[in-house]
Amino acid sequence: MPNWCRTYVRVIETLNFRVGRMAMYLLFVIMGILLWSSVTKILRIPAIWTLEMAQFTLVAYYLLGAPYTFHLDTNVRMDLLYARLRPRTQALWDVFTVFALIFYLGVMLYGAIDSTAFSFRTWERAPTGWRPYLWPIKTIICISFVLMILQAIAHLIRDIAIIRGEQI
Repeated sequence: MPNWCRTYVRVIETLNFRVGRMAMYLLFVIMGILLWSSVTKILRIPAIWTLEMAQFTLVAYYLLGAPYTFHLDTNVRMDLLYARLRPRTQALWDVFTVFALIFYLGVMLYGAIDSTAFSFRTWERAPTGWRPYLWPIKTIICISFVLMILQAIAHLIRDIAIIRGEQI
């Protein structure tokens, strides 16, 4: 494989590893928000922002963790036949399926960018009592789709290297 392929895979996987490790700590942020919500409800002064903030944090946790999970190859997969295949055959199957994944993520990214642009243009807010702006979470969604596409391309390069009998 050319050096630029090796560099691309190393840079993207390092980036997604670091983003994923930071995203892991969002679970503690969610717990803190929900703990605060419980305390304020016990004190009979409930905070109106806690439910939505916990939901937004969960979205960031989940979506920013997806490229990390894909990088570590710990994502869920139907493993009825796949595990029995030789590594080269697995790589051939992965090359086929990664194109479907990239297409799907591309469509999702297109919609997310359109929705985020609308959010910025109109200063869109959630229709709730707290009324937070929606552009921050929509921006995180776009970033996560980009990271996932970049990771899928890195995965594709790795699979092509395996098919060629090389290691990255």
